[in-house]
This record gives sequence, C-alpha cells and structure tokens, in this order.
Amino acid sequence: MTYQNQITTMQGLIAGNGAPWNAIDAESAARMKLQNRFQSGLDIARYTAKIMRDDMAAYDADPAAYTQSLGCWHGFIGQQKMISIKKHFGTTKGRYLYLSGWMIAALRSEFGPLPDQSMHEKTSVPALIEELYTFLRQADARELGGMFRELDKAREAGDEVEAKRLEHAIDNYETHVVPIIADIDAGFGNAEATYLLAKKMIEAGACAIQIENQVSDEKQCGHQDGKVTVPHEDFLAKIRAIRYAFLELGVDDGVIVARTDSLGAGLTKQIAFTKEPGDLGDQYNAFLDCDEVAANELGNGDVLISREGKLLRPKRLPSNLYQFSAGTGEDRCVLDCITSLQNGADLLWIETEKPHIGQIGGMVDRIREVIPNAKLVYNNSPSFNWTLNFRQQVYDAWEADGKDVSAFERDRLMSVDYDSTELAAEADERIRTFQKDAAAQAGIFHHLITLPTYHTAALSTDNLAKRYFGEEGMLGYVKQVQRREIREGIACVKHQNMAGSDIGDDHKEYFAGEAALKAAGEDNTMNQFEAA
Repeated sequence: MTYQNQITTMQGLIAGNGAPWNAIDAESAARMKLQNRFQSGLDIARYTAKIMRDDMAAYDADPAAYTQSLGCWHGFIGQQKMISIKKHFGTTKGRYLYLSGWMIAALRSEFGPLPDQSMHEKTSVPALIEELYTFLRQADARELGGMFRELDKAREAGDEVEAKRLEHAIDNYETHVVPIIADIDAGFGNAEATYLLAKKMIEAGACAIQIENQVSDEKQCGHQDGKVTVPHEDFLAKIRAIRYAFLELGVDDGVIVARTDSLGAGLTKQIAFTKEPGDLGDQYNAFLDCDEVAANELGNGDVLISREGKLLRPKRLPSNLYQFSAGTGEDRCVLDCITSLQNGADLLWIETEKPHIGQIGGMVDRIREVIPNAKLVYNNSPSFNWTLNFRQQVYDAWEADGKDVSAFERDRLMSVDYDSTELAAEADERIRTFQKDAAAQAGIFHHLITLPTYHTAALSTDNLAKRYFGEEGMLGYVKQVQRREIREGIACVKHQNMAGSDIGDDHKEYFAGEAALKAAGEDNTMNQFEAA
C-alpha cells in the first residue's frame, strides 16, 4: 500500500468513527503504522523465511549469489551493523544477522561469563532474538521519521518535485529487518525441550534455527576438544521437533540448519539402536573402535555388540563414553549431512578445524552424490588463525609446485618478518577471496563470522582506554572516536537521535500539538553536528 493510500485508509477509519476521533490526524497515524510494519515476531519470521528461501534458490542458480552475516550479541550492535550496510551498499540484500550461542554464554548469561557449553539460561536465546528485532524495527522508525520530516520541509517550501521523490522513496522503503540464523546449541534437552525452545525462538522472530548433533549435557564449542555426538535418530528427532514448531506457528518456510561436529568429535555417549545390518543405527555403530573378543575373554561389566557373526567390545572410557575409530570423522560427517537433509533439514553446517576449501569441498562433493542441491552455512571462525593457516597453505602449494621456500620457516609464518613477502601477499589474497571461492567450489551458501563483534568491542575499547587514560586524555576520544564519526558519517555521532529522541518528538507533536514540549529545540547540543 502506498503512502497516500495509507493516509486515505486512515481518513476513512477516522471519518467512520465520527466526532470522538476528530482530533486524530490521518497522516500522523499513517506514518506511525508505516514505522511499525511488523506487528509481531511471527510476522518477522514469515517475512524473513521467504527472503532466505528466495536467496537459497538464487544461490542454486548461481553460486556467486552467496549470503553473509556477522554474529551480534546485543540489539544495538545488530542495529548499527544493518545501518552501516544500508549506508555503504544501499541495500540489505544477502546480508543477515547471526545469533551465536557462544556469545550468549559469554556475554548474556545471568551467571556471568560462561564457556560455550549450554550452561546459560535457555530463555536468553529468544530474549536476544526479540532484542535484535526491537532495535532493527527502531532503526526503521528512525530512518522513516527523518524522511517524513524532509517531506514536511519540501511541502512547506512548495517543492512538489522533492515531495514526490520522498513519497516514492517512502513507498519503496527497504527495512532493516533481515533474517537471523539463531543458534539453539544441541537443543537444551530432549526433543520436547528442543520443540518448546524452538517455538519461543520463532515467536521472537527467528526464521532459521541451527542445531548441532552433540549431547546436550556434554555440549562443547565446535572448536574445543571433548565433543560427544549422538546417534542419528536422536538428532533427527530434534530436527523433526523444530519442523513441527515452525509448522504449528505458521512459518511454513522456516529454515533448519543441521550442524555436525563429527569431524572433531571422537566420542559418543550411546551405542545406537539397530534392528538389522546396514540400517542407520548399524552404520553409526560401525564407526566405533572395537576389539573382537571371545566369550571367555569377557570382563566385568563389558558391553558387547554383535556384527557379521563377530562379538565386539567397544572401547569405553572411564567417563562411560564410547570411542570412535581414528580417521572416521569425515565419513561420519558425510553420513550426518546426508541423513539430516533426508529427514527435514534445509542447510548444513560442517564445523572444521581449519578454513580449507579443498577439505570442505571434498565432503560436499560426496554429499551431493546423494543430495545434489546440498549447501552449507559455514563458520569463518575467529578460532582459526587465518593468517597462519593461509600462509601455510601457500607454502605447501609452492613446495608441491617445486618453488623455492627455503626463505621461510613453516611454523613461524605468522611472524611479522614475513608480512611484506610475496607469500604473505598471496595468502592475504586467498583470504580476501575465500568466501567467493568457497561459495563456488565448496557449496557454501552462507558465510558467517560467529564472534566478530566480541573481538571488535574488545579491540576498540582497548584502543580508547589506552589513549583516554594515557597522555592524550580527552583527545584520545575526540580524535579516535568523535572526529572519525563525523567525517565517516557514523549516524551515532547524534546519539540522542539514535536513541529515539526525534521519534519521541514526533509522537509528542501528534499527541499534544502545539503544546508539545520537544527535545530537539535550539538548546539541544546535538545541533552542533548539523553541519557535520
């Protein structure tokens, strides 16, 4: 509905209610409605699910159409990210938000900072989704409010061309609201617990939920040791639980991201249930590290399985966990991915130990032999030492090609001594094109960085503290923060406006007319930045 149609609709509504509504201004009401396009989290989930589905189809047609996101741990951080994207690129297309369980554990738990082991309150996940969308919706209201004020100025000046341009811009306004891929960890319990939490996350606005195949009460960060996986049927029950949650709430296009940690997980808590040779449980158990035993070799409390007429004793640790055979991680990953896609998942996430396109692509090729349109969400993780990894990849490639690498020590390639070398330059170029190359060669539809704003907050705060509390004093803030905000066009330099003071002024005027006591008068110090 166009801006003018919104006004006309409001005029009819007001007229239909007679004298009691005569004090309501139709255009003001239309503006407020446009500023609050999304009435609920479910509205957002349905809207953003369609965006993701369209983007997935576009990627299937052309791998250059991959998507990206950054992990955000606060609504303000997510809001500023999307404002920045619109400022620099003119559109939010292909850019999402990622909600990291790691950052919730580290930054949003009432217990204080925690490791990524699902010890944080499960309700903090939907709470952050709701917070992120609250800030994104406020970004819409703020930007549209500015456009409405510009429209009023154009009308007052009698500039009909500018007024029409602004009305057209309002009619075609692109929201800051984008898909969130939200981390449900390992589901925080059994399938019923997963379903209940998924509902809360969807109701808060999540259109995409990522779940991993670790044991809930043994969950570890994908880049830590000690990961314990579950049999396929346990994981598939949770995938089904999430799908039921999406369908129950009317988000029929909801997206499920199935993450496998099998590549780095050497343990399982359970021996899978199996009925016949070759079924899914039997395939899972085939990866167990077992010793063949005879009946007279049994020890007290031994657990045995029978396979192909042989009696096998799985290797069990004092923790009562069972060990997989060494070198089976990739095969387990491939089977995890295929079964997940065959049982309701839409996208895959393979947590790897390094960002290596060949390794990722090799697994995707195997998966695509069974599921031709399989595609990944991939963690461009800050847990990787990107500089060292890619310098070593270049070193290994040069060595394989017979190029002289005697000037380099492979284990020391992180050193600043190599920063100006041809090897370092080639490594940096590979890092620069990693996302594009991996999208084309390794089936990666969505690239994300899980924890970037955790690191940027630490780095910027360290820089400010060093300067402000040192000899630079106030110049440390002015030169490194405010002056750069002004010159780089960072909207937050007008922090009162960013926090909603102009939106509040608009409402005061709507509600009280000339009697409104507005904050944006001539004594507002934010006016010092009008010439910025």
